[in-house]
Amino acid sequence: METVIEGMKISYEIAGEGEMVLLLHGWGGCLQSFLPIASVLSGSFRTLLVDLPGFGGSDAPQKPWSVSEYAQITAKLLEKLGVRKCHIIAHSFGGRVAILLASGWPELAGKMVLTGCAGMVPKHSMRYYFKVYKYKLAKKAVKHKALCTLCKIVGLDAKKTVKNAGSEDYKKLDDNMKKTFVRIVNQDLRPELKKIRSPVLLIWGDQDTETPLYMARIMEKEIPDAGLVVLSGAGHFAYIERIVDFNRIVSYFLKGN
Repeated sequence: METVIEGMKISYEIAGEGEMVLLLHGWGGCLQSFLPIASVLSGSFRTLLVDLPGFGGSDAPQKPWSVSEYAQITAKLLEKLGVRKCHIIAHSFGGRVAILLASGWPELAGKMVLTGCAGMVPKHSMRYYFKVYKYKLAKKAVKHKALCTLCKIVGLDAKKTVKNAGSEDYKKLDDNMKKTFVRIVNQDLRPELKKIRSPVLLIWGDQDTETPLYMARIMEKEIPDAGLVVLSGAGHFAYIERIVDFNRIVSYFLKGN
């Protein structure tokens, strides 16, 4: 199914009957990322799967967005579909959207399940800051032939450094979505955690290297009504790696047990 919000096509799927559950996928994913979860939940709930703008069948933003714009258009989608309140299940980047949705539109958010949720600026080592400084220097150098030559003398290939910079996810993006990605990963949502009034269940893999377990523990501490379930041996995609456990835990939580 599709709808248009502010000139932007948004793709979504609805299945089942009962209380609405909104499922928000991670960066680079699409609504199909949560199909294994929705297929189970739709037996007891009405599930709403959404392709966030720039992914799946939804249009990409026409200018660089932050998480705030993603939360706003999600709220507008719910309004257009006549959803007054829904439970939310979100992974990684989708968790960022869920955090702002719950803090900015508390009347829309029921119970929340956040798994491998992003949203906090991670702790960085000196090696990280060295790489950032190296990239910034290389980026300036490629614009000036003399500086580029000087960098080569000291062992820095400026053109190669700029070309190879960024994660694989980042390299696949067009220029507009690259700017969106940068804005999103640098938006610290930690101050929003204390504003969440919904009951929140955090489900985390103890081997998650993308959003390490210490982030979940901070969220558990700072969200007023939160609990944490740690899945041993699971990584960033714990909801898929331990899908049977995940579905059972989520079903009990949403049904009130």
